Amino acid sequence: MGATGRAYFVSDPRRMEDLQVLHDVEKERPFEIVKQVKPAKIDYENFITDMLADRQFIEDHAALCSKDEVWRCILVQQRGRTDGVLLMPEDGCYVGWAAYYCE
Repeated sequence: MGATGRAYFVSDPRRMEDLQVLHDVEKERPFEIVKQVKPAKIDYENFITDMLADRQFIEDHAALCSKDEVWRCILVQQRGRTDGVLLMPEDGCYVGWAAYYCE
């Protein structure tokens, strides 16, 4: 992947709506996408309505992520869509931080 940009990350979000909030652009963080995951529609819908649940795909790729000056994170998108969720895992298998992503 390697795509980069800036995004507003929210701590411990539960749903996609928690990420789509007005914010100060000065609080956006630089990110790099280290892995892209494209689950089936039903799995994506389950994910964006309960981001605090443990997810195997997060655990599988958590070791690639890091919170340095540039946050190295996972992009989760529904197949066929250009928007999605940037996530930074906590404790290996659930979302600790997330941001709304749109190409």
